[in-house]
Amino acid sequence: MTPILQIGSQIITKSNIVPLLKQYGILPQLVQEMVVESAISNITLSQEETVQIYKQFYQQQQLNSDADLQAWLQSRGIDRKQLDYQVTRNVKLENFKKTTWGDKLQSYFVQRKAKLDRVVYSLIRVKDICIAQELYFRIQEGEQSFSELAREYSDGPEAQTGGILGPVELGVPHPALAKMLSSVQPGQLLPPTPLGDWIVIVRLEKFLPAQLDEATKQRLVNELYENWLQTQLKECMQNIKEEFPEIQDEYKGIKSLDSASRVVNSEANNLS
Repeated sequence: MTPILQIGSQIITKSNIVPLLKQYGILPQLVQEMVVESAISNITLSQEETVQIYKQFYQQQQLNSDADLQAWLQSRGIDRKQLDYQVTRNVKLENFKKTTWGDKLQSYFVQRKAKLDRVVYSLIRVKDICIAQELYFRIQEGEQSFSELAREYSDGPEAQTGGILGPVELGVPHPALAKMLSSVQPGQLLPPTPLGDWIVIVRLEKFLPAQLDEATKQRLVNELYENWLQTQLKECMQNIKEEFPEIQDEYKGIKSLDSASRVVNSEANNLS
């Protein structure tokens, strides 16, 4: 087979290029970039957007003339078309996200809201149910404050803050704890409850409902994009596997390079 490239004694051909990309760990990144390029290929920027992008680029690279730009391109071995793609890629991608999922944000927000709502709560965790019962009654009867008992008895890091945790999204704590917090009113003290290896006493301090503001919109559109991208990558990798059976284990849930934000997911036994 005709070589595509030879580096030293290594010859790269059409038949071995994909396995080599896999071997060097760059196949998923290549596939992702091709998916993104295809997605944004029909996105057109306004003249104003393009001018602003290049203005920022010139400032960042300290370029003052066309001669400076040509020297910059030559030093990096790229042409103007490749530069156009690189400098406009992120803006086009953001426009693609908004065009594709902008009108779906309201319904997606409703779907996600239960885990986006934030809470501030007090927590005491101990191993002994008898100790937990005693502490609960002291708090309930007003003999000692929650904060005081948390500092003295709680076995977790919350002891350093007098038991106070948050604000934290309800999608972060242990699911059972999140369910407890979402079912009570601020100020309500919950009795000792087994949770994993612990016995916990919990009091909701504040409930902070999520709002569909600009920051949340950006986060949600990024989530929808990430979900779409992972599906696209999985399909592409499956097609590659069918063509190159020797790379059956290549796709293991590719992490996107474009994520602007991540949903925080805790371990199943996380209490804070």
